[in-house]
Amino acid sequence: MNRAKHQKTPLFTALKEHMEKDVVPFHVPGHKYGRGNPELLDFFGQNVMKADVNGMEGLDNAANPISVIKEAEELMAEAFHADHAFFLVNGTTSGIQTMIMSACRPGEQIIIPRNAHKSTIGGIILSGAVPIYVPSEINENLGVAMGVSAQVIKDAIKANDFAKAVFVVNPTYYGAVSDLKSIVRTAHRNGTAVLVDEAHGAHMRFHDDFPLTAMEVGADMSACSNHKTGGSMTQSSALLLRGNLISKAKVKQTLNLTFTTSASYILMASLDTSRKVLALQGEELLGETLELCRYARTELNNIEGIYALGKELIGTPGCYDFDETKLTIHVRRLGITGFEMERILRRQYNIQIEMSDIYNIMAIVSLGDRREDIDRLIHAIRDIAEKRGIQEMKNVILIPKVPDLIVSPRDAFYGHKRVVALEESKGEICAEMIMAYPPGIPIICPGERISQDVIDYVKILKEEQCQMQGTADPYVNNIRVLGVR
Repeated sequence: MNRAKHQKTPLFTALKEHMEKDVVPFHVPGHKYGRGNPELLDFFGQNVMKADVNGMEGLDNAANPISVIKEAEELMAEAFHADHAFFLVNGTTSGIQTMIMSACRPGEQIIIPRNAHKSTIGGIILSGAVPIYVPSEINENLGVAMGVSAQVIKDAIKANDFAKAVFVVNPTYYGAVSDLKSIVRTAHRNGTAVLVDEAHGAHMRFHDDFPLTAMEVGADMSACSNHKTGGSMTQSSALLLRGNLISKAKVKQTLNLTFTTSASYILMASLDTSRKVLALQGEELLGETLELCRYARTELNNIEGIYALGKELIGTPGCYDFDETKLTIHVRRLGITGFEMERILRRQYNIQIEMSDIYNIMAIVSLGDRREDIDRLIHAIRDIAEKRGIQEMKNVILIPKVPDLIVSPRDAFYGHKRVVALEESKGEICAEMIMAYPPGIPIICPGERISQDVIDYVKILKEEQCQMQGTADPYVNNIRVLGVR
């Protein structure tokens, strides 16, 4: 990596120079440097409002970059070991959907682990691809989905050798990493593209103690949420491309189907500057982050009733490697759910963690965390554990088996629908997604048959006041299924 080159921030620099010129704005956005929205101007300040501009001379255009955005994307590609990079301002969702639409035509097969994010199902609906679902490994003791084994992917490719793409999550929300290098080798021997959801792996390229990234092992495309763990602003991500199995022209054409013509310069500038930080200081900063993670795990695992997952999971089913910045804390021995622990931390200790599930909470530790923040989390959990003590563990609640796919997600999405009560939906074919968010992994997808296990699991999540998404009914009392009203 050319460190001197990465001192530059082409887009951010051009944006600052434009702001200094104080150009009279007879263009959108209509707030005109905040004058049309004084309350927002007062809160965010002059710099933010003046930086909220649109494509014009000197600032390039994200839909067809030829100058400063193009240069910034080239620096991003080099930093992430890719051949090409595309800035995204609609999160990694748009990147995942572009990957699938670039690799698959309607009716073509794509091999996908069932613990993929909801955006993957959206990509299947948009592309018309046919999903071949493969199971991820389930750690039943912890109640979490891990990665998918390389052998499972190998078997799926052998059974579906016309599949155009394999989709892999690297790492999973909980930090588990599959043997991506072996998966890429197997897929490429078959002429099958490898698409990787690296929403939670934007940091991994920049320190040797992290698992290998998609671009490092030769995958064809990956989408990474720079805003999650790379230091940029919310909604800003990058789509990365390597090799010639999928052409840059095809990716650009596909991306422009859904890409906004009014890309936020604030978000794109944050991508430009965060890339500079990672390229120049990533190893040092992430080394400090890892020290915090390891310190936190040591302290947490000394608390009776608490288990903080770590690299000891490597070698267990579905965990070839592990991302230590995912600080997942198992709380089942305290006799409470992760959902309850999240509420206690927020309401009594003013701490907001990333997510919770039946048995766990998860904190993401990143570049911006401090020792005092980690100590505060440790102290809070220790205090809760001491007050509660070891209690009878909640009943084991297994993640439901993957439902049977009856109709393609695309056909289910466009099919005639009717509404039934959740309690009465057993045996029906689902016409929408149901998921807990975060992590946004569907419990059931359009086109799948609703089982009693799914109904029971959703009811448990509702009782735990888990945030549910994907359904027309925000309370998930009713669900849309296929059929004429």
